[in-house]
Amino acid sequence: MEELGYRPNFLARSLANQTSNSIGLVVSTFDGFYFGRLLQQASRQTEAWGKQLIVTDGHDTPEREEEAVQMLADRQCDAIILYTRHMSEKAIMSLINSIAMPLVVINRDVAQARERCVFFEQQEAAFQAVEYLITQGHRDIACITVPMHTPTGQARLQGYRNALIKHGIEWDPSRVKYGDSTMTRGYELCRELLDEKARFSALFSCNDDMALGASKALHQAGLRIPQDVSLFGFDDAPSAKWLEPGLSTVYLPIDNMITTAIDQAIKLA
Repeated sequence: MEELGYRPNFLARSLANQTSNSIGLVVSTFDGFYFGRLLQQASRQTEAWGKQLIVTDGHDTPEREEEAVQMLADRQCDAIILYTRHMSEKAIMSLINSIAMPLVVINRDVAQARERCVFFEQQEAAFQAVEYLITQGHRDIACITVPMHTPTGQARLQGYRNALIKHGIEWDPSRVKYGDSTMTRGYELCRELLDEKARFSALFSCNDDMALGASKALHQAGLRIPQDVSLFGFDDAPSAKWLEPGLSTVYLPIDNMITTAIDQAIKLA
């Protein structure tokens, strides 16, 4: 075999064994540190099982995510992991029921298939972050959201609202700005809060990038963090520690989530 330079035909072997010895992974997008962490850990965990990882981009749309799952199914992956931000529960269930191999969903709670889901309690985490600010004496707490057409955006805002409700703090729409997850938008929306003279002693940003953008707006306005305004983020981005003082933030355990999802998918295969 060495003399002839023989290499096994991977496709032929897959057809003969009815297995590709691979795990498929669909992610919403390749952008940002978050998905970098996810892909790195997914590669490590798949290798630990002696399998190959095949990754594709869902382009952050339900239609393209569904196409990506079908493509991986056609390649006879042993199991598929789907990270989706927009796909409906009905569409997810249709995929689970229609493809031959196990599909495990990450970052979403699908009530009809809990054994196929690995997710983080976004709403509860946001609630605890805002409640912490309240226990520190804050009553006027502003909020900058991530995109509200996503379940993540909706859950984090609801966690903010639930904390206010629990502590008898009135909901004030003037303190809430609807963002897009970028530093630029965080800066712009914090400027809007300041220009509109919204009263707030703390700002809960639903992701760290927008919190970093907001910190610049606060600094330009002559406000000190945390002496004048307390700032709280979400996701524990690597850049958060470089803010001075370091940004308080919610750690999102993406490493544990993807590890658990791969282990569950392989067990189901």
